[in-house]
Order: sequence, then structure tokens, then C-alpha cells
Amino acid sequence: MNSVISNQGRLLKIILAPHISEKATYLGEKNNQTMFRVATDATKLEIKRAVELLWKEQKIEVEKVQTINVKGKKKRFGRFMGKRSDWKKAIVRIKSGQELNFANFSNVEAK
Repeated sequence: MNSVISNQGRLLKIILAPHISEKATYLGEKNNQTMFRVATDATKLEIKRAVELLWKEQKIEVEKVQTINVKGKKKRFGRFMGKRSDWKKAIVRIKSGQELNFANFSNVEAK
């Protein structure tokens, strides 16, 4: 039972934010896909379970998950070279006829 609670807490920390871009909008309109910024150590199965957990009340079913590791750009800060952080994004395909509603999340609590 304790592992289920800690696992649910882990799932709530996987999806960081929706990623809004021209490509994400195009994928949403054409293929019923949504793009998220996720934790760098998240697996495809964890991402699938996290999406289904967050939108549990809408009974969302994930069909497919694709992940991309985005490398941080090298930037100059004055005379010093720096690097932005690496991050991971996930493209989640929802079954046809379903739609993610970002306004209504299920009230999931990790105890």
C-alpha cells in the first residue's frame, strides 16, 4: 500500500507543464496529440500513467507516448560561457473522440 502512495506522488511530479509552440498546436489540431514538458528521468509508461491520473475524471486513455531529450543551448553571459539546462518533452496521443481539458483536473492528493 505504501508503494502505491509513493508511486502516485511520483506520478504527480512527472508532468511539469504543457509545452506551447507552433508544432504543438499543429499536432493538437491534426493528430489529437498534446506536448508536455516532463521530468528528465521519466519513462514513457510513467508519463502515460501520469496523464491518465491527472485527467482521471474525464476518463482519458493514452494511445501512444513519444519522448524527446532537448539539449540546452550554449550561451554567452558577458565574457563567460554558460549552458542552459537539458530538458525532456513528451508528445502524448489521446484516443480519438477524447480531449484534454486543462481547466478541470481531478483532485488527486498524494498522502
